[in-house]
Amino acid sequence: MVAYENDELIPSSEFAKKFGTYLAQIKDHSVEKLAVLKNNRIEAVVVSKDKYEKMKDALAFQEYSELQSRITASLDELELIKAGKKKAYPIDTLWDEL
Repeated sequence: MVAYENDELIPSSEFAKKFGTYLAQIKDHSVEKLAVLKNNRIEAVVVSKDKYEKMKDALAFQEYSELQSRITASLDELELIKAGKKKAYPIDTLWDEL
């Protein structure tokens, strides 16, 4: 869970009125993020463009790493099957058992 400082929690009505001020705070890194509140609940978080791009890159890297791990595990399993150390089951046989 993300923690927010008091100066990072902004009611939506105030955010709308002082949008330029809050945007300047994000751009000059006075604050790392701003949480916009509606009915005392966080509805959105505003971060700088650079921070957003870093977050997207980190997520893409994590997804790539997970995919790479799955592929590696599948290739390892295939090698075991080829070496006769593990039995392979045709998909139609497995499907019929469902």
